[in-house]
This record gives sequence, structure tokens and C-alpha cells, in this order.
Amino acid sequence: MENCIFCQIVQGNASGAVVYQDETVTAFRDINPVAPTHILIVPNKHIVSVNELQVEDEPLAGHMLTVARLLAEREGINETGYRLILNNGPHAGQVIFHLHLHLIGGQPMRYPMG
Repeated sequence: MENCIFCQIVQGNASGAVVYQDETVTAFRDINPVAPTHILIVPNKHIVSVNELQVEDEPLAGHMLTVARLLAEREGINETGYRLILNNGPHAGQVIFHLHLHLIGGQPMRYPMG
């Protein structure tokens, strides 16, 4: 998707504070963080949302969670806690239509959010 900012970051054609990348996913800092740690984990292939996931994407979805755990450890928030958020669609707050997992932590979170 040439107009997708997340695809451009994955391909290195747009700037982003990338903190992790492998053959499956790329993770970078959110430009509008809501907490000291706010990292987005995105699949390297363009998938619009959770609604677009297919059975063959199950390993990818699991890998996104594993990378979130790894990054939480690197950020030093694995012991105190962190939040993982997947927004699906405009009513849920999805703004960029490329599947992404928010890793948020580094401060106490209120519940519910929003």
C-alpha cells in the first residue's frame, strides 16, 4: 500500500523511531504517546484490521504478542504492567488502517480508558 504510512515506515521510506524489526513485524514509537512507553507493533505485510486476518495469519498474530512481551522487557515495564490494545474500525478509535498493536506502559493506567 503506497499511501499507508505504516507500510512506508516498514519499508524504510518514511521516518519512524523503529525499536524492533524482523521478517514479520516492525515496531516503532507512537508519535503521539499516551504514556512513557507507547510502541506500535505492525505486520510487515499490509493488513487493514483484525477483520482482515485470515487463518493463515494466526502465527503472525501470535508473533505480535510475543514481540510485545519482548519489548515490554526491554522497556522495563514487564514487572509493573502494561496494556496491549488492538483497535478495530473507526468506532474503536482506529485511525491508521493498517493492523497495529499498541504497547503502552511506564505509568499507572486508569480503567476504563477513554
